[in-house]
Amino acid sequence: MEGYIIFLGILLLFLSPLILGLIFMGGQKKTKIKHQESGLEKNAYTGFAWAYFFFGFFVPIFRGEILIGVLHFVFSVVTFGIFQVIMSFLYNKQHTVRLLIDGWKLSDTEENNTHAKTKIGIA
Repeated sequence: MEGYIIFLGILLLFLSPLILGLIFMGGQKKTKIKHQESGLEKNAYTGFAWAYFFFGFFVPIFRGEILIGVLHFVFSVVTFGIFQVIMSFLYNKQHTVRLLIDGWKLSDTEENNTHAKTKIGIA
């Protein structure tokens, strides 16, 4: 019986960032974006970065931000993984803001665009 309590405590400790992310940030929600000049379309995400929580610095690398991925790897190693947990709350917003600065525009439904603008903090 004592072993189950310890196991549940460890499980709760491990899952607490996920629970807090869901409570405070909401689920990860995608919004379609379109590049003004080229017309390319892709998805941007807001909310808690579930992929970043599990895969860490690989997420920016796979999204084409290699230098940022390398920096996140270094910070994760130096902080023994604490940086990865913190970035799970921040990465989606930061990535979406960088895309919008680089010439991408929100091009989804009005409801999704409004939700993204609220989460990002733009007017």
